[in-house]
Amino acid sequence: MEGIITGFDIRHVLKRLAEQRPIFHSEADFQFALARQIETLMPGCGIRLERPFSFDGANRYLDLWLRTPGIAIELKYRTSCLSFPHKGESFSLKSQNAHDLGRYDFIADIRRIERIAAERRMADGDRFSQGYAVLLTNDHLYWKPGRKRTFDKAFRIHKGRTLTGTMAWAKGASEGTTKTREQALSLSGSYELRWEDYFEHSVVNGEFRYLAVRIP
Repeated sequence: MEGIITGFDIRHVLKRLAEQRPIFHSEADFQFALARQIETLMPGCGIRLERPFSFDGANRYLDLWLRTPGIAIELKYRTSCLSFPHKGESFSLKSQNAHDLGRYDFIADIRRIERIAAERRMADGDRFSQGYAVLLTNDHLYWKPGRKRTFDKAFRIHKGRTLTGTMAWAKGASEGTTKTREQALSLSGSYELRWEDYFEHSVVNGEFRYLAVRIP
């Protein structure tokens, strides 16, 4: 069948997805659309949404799990204010702000997949081969360096940065900011961040880019 791929390249998948879905209503919409695109390109991969697994003594859920190749994918969709019609469908995205929490949560996704990689398999025997943490956004404050003196400096994910080692909030970060995210995040791998173009709409805040980190 034309277009079917045998390996897995998240950039190729997202390129194909952008041709069909250059914008999404929500993270759940993005998750479902990406799952359908993967299944089209890799029929028989056994894709699952919200796949349960154990993490830090609690039950968690992977956004996407490709059972046959053993690929784990965590997704984030962070938006800035944008309203316009596209192909007869109205989109109205809100500014989510809280960039510090968005960055923390993305790095936490990498850490989570690293833990799965260390185990090499799920609790029920499904084998792990690789994983991806993906962030899609039209908010430039994620891919640009921004201010130097901030409480979340350690969690910055701008273009060209390398994530590695232990990252923690700077001294003085408020309890309101760090609530439920107090823990420092330690990564065993080293990840150079490379932002890629997803799609650009000819409106304010219409530029979408994505960050895809591969965890081997």
